[in-house]
Amino acid sequence: MTEETPGFDKKPDVPSGAAPEDAAESAESSEKEGQAAPAGDAAKIAGLTAQLDQVRTALNERTADLQRLQAEYQNYRRRVERDRVTVKEIATATLLTELLPVLDDIGRAREHGELVGGFKSVAESLETAAAKMGLQQFGKEGEPFDPTVHEALMHSYAPDVTETTCVAVLQPGYRIGERTIRPARVAVAEPQPGAAPAAAKEEKPADEESGGPDEG
Repeated sequence: MTEETPGFDKKPDVPSGAAPEDAAESAESSEKEGQAAPAGDAAKIAGLTAQLDQVRTALNERTADLQRLQAEYQNYRRRVERDRVTVKEIATATLLTELLPVLDDIGRAREHGELVGGFKSVAESLETAAAKMGLQQFGKEGEPFDPTVHEALMHSYAPDVTETTCVAVLQPGYRIGERTIRPARVAVAEPQPGAAPAAAKEEKPADEESGGPDEG
């Protein structure tokens, strides 16, 4: 009697009732699932990349909006500061304009020697305070007439002037910085009509002034 070697006749495990064709299809299905897994991961990565691009686009838009708002705010601050300075200058000019008649009275009192005692101290304190606020007095005798800062109240002719000149200051002018709040009121003189300019006069020769050569 011949003994059979164990294991030689063993067949692969196949579900009971399954045909060989079913076993082959099962193997092919396992292979397809293995190939479909990497394809699914690629689709997921593509979706995440698209979402990241959307987030970046939204971030860039919000950053641009923030930069625009910051620029608008800086412009607003500059306008507010400019308006504040302008309002301050207008208020200061209005106040000092109201004080000009008082300063005129102080000037007249000084010219007549009446600025003495306690009145002198108060007057000088007022003038100092006005100067600290930027008030400047202008207008002097002998300076050329400038219609932008002078107001001519009197007019005359003079042989000793070569151009329209302020010969008397009737009321001083005042300015704050470059802004004139009152022109200087002056009397002006123009050159005498028909008078030759002084620069055109020729000097006489020295021998004519001495009466000619000495006689021997």
